[in-house]
Amino acid sequence: MRAGSLALRLFISATLVSAAVLIITGIVLSTVYREAVERAFDRRLDVYLKTIVADVANSGTGSMPEPTTLGDPVFSFPLSGWYWQITRIDGPARQVKTARSLPEGTLPLLFEKNPDADLSGLREGYAKGPANQNLRIVERIVDLGDDGQFAVSVAADAGEIEDEVSGFNEALTVTLAVVGVAILLTLIFQVVFGLRPLKRMLAGLSAVRAGEAERIEGRYPVELAPLAAEVNALIDSNREIVERARMHVGNLAHALKTPISVLQNEAAARGDDALAFKVREQAEVMKGQVAHHLERARIAARATVTTTTEEVGPIVEKLAGTLAKVYRARGIAVETDIAPGLRFRGERQDIEEILGNLIDNGCKWARSLVEVSVAPAAEAPGGRAFFTLTIDDDGPGLSAGEQAEALKRGRRLDETQPGSGLGLSIVTELAGLYGGGLTLERSPFGGLRCVVRLPAA
Repeated sequence: MRAGSLALRLFISATLVSAAVLIITGIVLSTVYREAVERAFDRRLDVYLKTIVADVANSGTGSMPEPTTLGDPVFSFPLSGWYWQITRIDGPARQVKTARSLPEGTLPLLFEKNPDADLSGLREGYAKGPANQNLRIVERIVDLGDDGQFAVSVAADAGEIEDEVSGFNEALTVTLAVVGVAILLTLIFQVVFGLRPLKRMLAGLSAVRAGEAERIEGRYPVELAPLAAEVNALIDSNREIVERARMHVGNLAHALKTPISVLQNEAAARGDDALAFKVREQAEVMKGQVAHHLERARIAARATVTTTTEEVGPIVEKLAGTLAKVYRARGIAVETDIAPGLRFRGERQDIEEILGNLIDNGCKWARSLVEVSVAPAAEAPGGRAFFTLTIDDDGPGLSAGEQAEALKRGRRLDETQPGSGLGLSIVTELAGLYGGGLTLERSPFGGLRCVVRLPAA
């Protein structure tokens, strides 16, 4: 899952949503469980409260009533955490009676926190008690008329509630963590499995681009099947356009060659007069221009949808051997240094034309040596692979200004050498059509270095 990938986006978004759902679920479950524990705890307190309220109601005297035994010794142990209290609230001075478990101090009265509230009914709440205990208190007001008005309270240490809720929260946290890990693994599986068809489609497109296949093959999910069909249709349409372009280029070449040949023949028949010479001169220029531009259109059509690959090594060795024989009389040696396994993503005749022009140019100007090197190049943006062809010679070389002039179409820096001046220009255009380029530098042998960058399969 690389940065910016669809898989990472899906994984992060699903993880965040799942984490939010688990956290909200944990909070809701913890809150609901706490409320359930408090209700159960309050029911226990309410049992004791009803017993004391019954004793107070049946006392029938104006004095402080004395509850009967509650049947639980926890109200007899000092600071046991369980307490009861009866407070007379209608006299000038309050009278308080407490359980033996409350040896000193009194319980706070809940109704005093909200004096405007209705005094009837049951009140529940938390308050601080003896020894700074956090108490859960239930309280009820008992009105006996002339016999008095009493506030009856029963309290217990709320630590039992906290311990119960804390234990539940720990178990809940562990459970949700396990569920979260399971969801995380499921998300990874779903992302990898769900995006596998896209990976297959990418592999299919790479195979088409590398010349290993003509179309995207295989079955795809219903969401991707239309995309695969459209891509295949685009490939087929592009191939048809290229074929039509090649046919039109061939037709145009034949259509132009005949009129130009007629002009040349007619001019040759008129002898050496000025008009015939000018016609022959311009006809030759037209012929060269037509050949150049038709070749450029043909290459552009091929390079647009290249699906073939060629091994570079044998092509270089063959051309180097051929040109070494051609220039043997001058004692020119053509040496090669080729990295193994490199393949050109294009048509054989294009790389042959590039190499032929550059090696031939090097042999024309070299004193004794031309070296041809082939090596992988650094990966280009977008992940495309390239390799470089480097041709060095030990000739006179070119200055920086001459290098720029040499790349211009038809420029010949030395008219004593044969040629049209189109060689480097053709190499530049061919390399550019394949997404590469040509640069001229100073050779370590003292002559010219030509470096061509071309796409690798």
